[in-house]
Amino acid sequence: MQIFLQLVASGVAVGMIYAAIAFGYQLTFATSKTLNFGQGEALMLGALFGLTLVPFTGYWLMLPLVLVFGFALGAVVERLGVRPAVKIKSEYGWIMATIALGIIFKNVAENVWGRDDLKFPSPLPETALTFGGVRVLPMELMIVAGALLMMLAVEVFNRRSIWGKAVVATSNDIDAAGLMGINTRKVITLSYSISAMTAAFAGVLVAPVTLTGATMGSVLALKAFAVAIIGGLESGLGVIVGGLILGVAETLTGFYISTGYKDVPGLILLLAVLAVRPVGLFGKAVIKKV
Repeated sequence: MQIFLQLVASGVAVGMIYAAIAFGYQLTFATSKTLNFGQGEALMLGALFGLTLVPFTGYWLMLPLVLVFGFALGAVVERLGVRPAVKIKSEYGWIMATIALGIIFKNVAENVWGRDDLKFPSPLPETALTFGGVRVLPMELMIVAGALLMMLAVEVFNRRSIWGKAVVATSNDIDAAGLMGINTRKVITLSYSISAMTAAFAGVLVAPVTLTGATMGSVLALKAFAVAIIGGLESGLGVIVGGLILGVAETLTGFYISTGYKDVPGLILLLAVLAVRPVGLFGKAVIKKV
């Protein structure tokens, strides 16, 4: 039982990283029905940018600078990759454009920071804490707390601020929001900026417990996309639950079966959800009147 709880604790930390990235997918899909398939590269660039700043600012002062960097990066992705495709009502142009930008960002990172993985200094002690026989790294606790606080902050922003309410209105009905005087183009840009900002923040959260490099975001973003599909692309609660399910399933499978099969449960769950409930566990089916 103690081993089982240890695995669950590790899986929760991994799952919250997936959830934080998937939350970014949910933000852009809600406002524009598009996704940033370069989300993993936003995470990677956030981590590498943070690694560059840490020697000069320290970890805690680095965080707001990384948030600003991610915010600006998201605006660039929307302006260059998404807006032209949406403007001509292309159904697939934004997919290839965001993938292309992701590849460009990855190549830039390889040329600036190199191809080798780098060690990101941890801001917290690396000695594990013990809770009822379960050993947990302080950084793992910070990952869970940081991801939850970040998603909570975005929800508060959406409910309390003028721009946040504009995001909610655009998510509910983009045409009606436009008729009410809301600049939906700016709202979509804002959603992409917040999405990339959450990914960059996730990057500096996960970097101290893993290695930092140009390829670190690819697998994480792919699994986060699976989490978004499992939980529901329009449900904030769904991405949290989906992330926890996938994270725990991976750690349990890796220990009790084989690390070579740890990715299998997530894929099986993804296929099962798509077959039984395509809108996701917490998604809402919408009936369109013709």
